[in-house]
Amino acid sequence: MNVIDLIQKEQEKPSVPDFRPGDTVKVYSKVVEGGKERIQMFEGTVTVRKGGGSAESITVRRIAHGVGVEKSFLLHSPRVDRIEISKRGIVRRSRLYYLSDKIGKAARIKEKKVAK
Repeated sequence: MNVIDLIQKEQEKPSVPDFRPGDTVKVYSKVVEGGKERIQMFEGTVTVRKGGGSAESITVRRIAHGVGVEKSFLLHSPRVDRIEISKRGIVRRSRLYYLSDKIGKAARIKEKKVAK
């Protein structure tokens, strides 16, 4: 391994959970307003997970007041506090760009049943 790979390994967070596109996640990110910093939650479906190493990013989509909202997050950024998985989805693609054209019930993803 060269020096750049070693530095990137140090930058990565060990606390990133194992999730895939189609899963519903809650991303808690730090937001600075004025002089104060608070944590804001964004819940939605993961549509894209791309990149690798410390540059890996995800795109999360949700419907807010009838309008589709997509937000991109760098997984290993200090701005991302934590990520929680709400539901596991069953999809057969790695990029779910087709969801942006769907509205309402058509945009649903089947949920994977987890045995308890």
